[in-house]
Amino acid sequence: MAVALYPDSTINPDHYSTEGLELNYNFNKDLALKSENEIEQNMFTPYLGKSFEGFKEALAFKESRGDYFTVNTLGYLGKYQFGKETLKVIGIYNPNHFLYNPELQEKAFVANAERNKWVLRKDIKRFEGKVIGGVKVTESGILAAAHLAGPGSVKKYLRSYGSNNFADAYGTTVKHYIKKFSGYDTSIVTPNKKAKAVL
Repeated sequence: MAVALYPDSTINPDHYSTEGLELNYNFNKDLALKSENEIEQNMFTPYLGKSFEGFKEALAFKESRGDYFTVNTLGYLGKYQFGKETLKVIGIYNPNHFLYNPELQEKAFVANAERNKWVLRKDIKRFEGKVIGGVKVTESGILAAAHLAGPGSVKKYLRSYGSNNFADAYGTTVKHYIKKFSGYDTSIVTPNKKAKAVL
């Protein structure tokens, strides 16, 4: 019997049946004998939370969906979408070698974050915890925005209290990154004016 599905209709359980379905809700005997503690200890979870690894992976997902070997329409490279000029600043002069070397890409991300943290150290101290344009400023948000737009654009944004809001070629703004990547633990990043990506 067909049932008409309208917003004001009620569901009649008499019209439904599990006849012919193979339903088995029994636990595997081995699993049933394990304690909750044993199960938790043997489980792997990819959840990285607000850790530095979580920060890196969230940013990579936003930039490239985590693809080491991608080049976007503007020529930005790899998992974290680096521009060639930024790579030169951190000591990488062969973009092709960079693109096909995941380990170098990871080192480049850390080196760039260290350099940006050094450039923005006074702004981090001054603005962290303040609310600009309805968004709470955190160190991780500042570092993410610096990855997107460069530390100079982040300084302009913070010092203009949000009125100078740089947007990249795809329309993503400094404010958006400050908000999206807020609250991660980036304390592991050491400010370093001369940070280089070295294998």
